[in-house]
Amino acid sequence: MKTPLISEGSEPSTDELALFLSRYSAWLLGAGATCMRLEKNVSRIAGAFGRRVEVTITPRHIHLSLWTEGEPGAMTTIASAIHKGISFNLNTELSKLSWEIADGKIDFVEAAARFRDYTMNDSQNKWFVLIAVSCANASFCRLFGGDLTAMAIVFIATLAGYYLKMLMSGHGADTRLMAVACSFVSSVLGASGQLFGLGTTPDVAIGTSVLYLVPGIPFINSFSDMLYRYYLCAFSRFMDALILTCCLSLGLCAGMLLMNAGMF
Repeated sequence: MKTPLISEGSEPSTDELALFLSRYSAWLLGAGATCMRLEKNVSRIAGAFGRRVEVTITPRHIHLSLWTEGEPGAMTTIASAIHKGISFNLNTELSKLSWEIADGKIDFVEAAARFRDYTMNDSQNKWFVLIAVSCANASFCRLFGGDLTAMAIVFIATLAGYYLKMLMSGHGADTRLMAVACSFVSSVLGASGQLFGLGTTPDVAIGTSVLYLVPGIPFINSFSDMLYRYYLCAFSRFMDALILTCCLSLGLCAGMLLMNAGMF
């Protein structure tokens, strides 16, 4: 059996490790990780330091108990999920961190420092993401039969809507309000093709202008949690995704109504 390499003086106490895992779990859940990934990552880190852990995951909190095999007593913590929006970058970095700890590549002190760096400084370039999302949505427009004019309209509509989402997210706006506002802005711009007679597929431009707001990750995560019997989290994520879908539909309908684009 491989023994993890822990640098001298870097062995954490049970309390220190429990608090670290509590914060780690809160950020990982908020970043959009599935319950199965969260539990495996936490167990991997705890095992690297010779500890056992039991995790109970609810939609808004993580209950964690950590103890050393054969010793009396356990450290129990409760943490609220850190909801800063789904982040593939943070999700990936935190998962890599758990493997580096388990493989003995870094000690507890360095792991804690990296964790602080990952959560405080998002290395993801928001402007690159803005352009990439706009290009992806324009590609969806083409996939559904849109012409080049419709693709250009969808690109601009997505650019404006996602930029608004970035601004509102930076000010801590409610995600449901963001979905309504962003879909409204994108649908108004998306309807410009039909309003001014631009291109041959203006209906495709309207329909695909809000696809970037579809909560695909929450829907996928809810299905994954259901498969692994995390039913409470699965239902919660499904309902969140359903509500966001209703919100973006409300904004889309309001934009179409304002632009007299026709509801049917």
